[in-house]
Amino acid sequence: MKKETITGKHGYQIDADIAFKDVIPANYDILVISGGRGPEKMRLNKDALEIVKYFFKENKPVAAICHGPQVLISAGVIKGRKATCWPGIRDDIIAAGALYEDKEVVIDGNLVSSRSPSDLYAFGREMISITKHL
Repeated sequence: MKKETITGKHGYQIDADIAFKDVIPANYDILVISGGRGPEKMRLNKDALEIVKYFFKENKPVAAICHGPQVLISAGVIKGRKATCWPGIRDDIIAAGALYEDKEVVIDGNLVSSRSPSDLYAFGREMISITKHL
């Protein structure tokens, strides 16, 4: 959410070189929303939600895995869309109007979603596939 070093749950670190507030969505071809605990925080950030809304408005590719669809819920873009997610938030995406499917990967137009890290192969494959149409 801001320019800083982020440490993941397994101790891996990455340096975030841009904050959400500084992102120009038009400069990016795909939005990938990770899983884990991050989406719980991202969904509360107005700049992150504006980025998501831009990608949906422009019909640009969006990929969300695990808890990632929480951000889609808060951005108000998942209603009427086919999607999957981590089982623990299944009821949340259904309540937000998504058409839930329990599959390793679900594609609905510009949206690619997967359930968990065990689905990463299918998730990555479909992310690459959807960007070939850019």
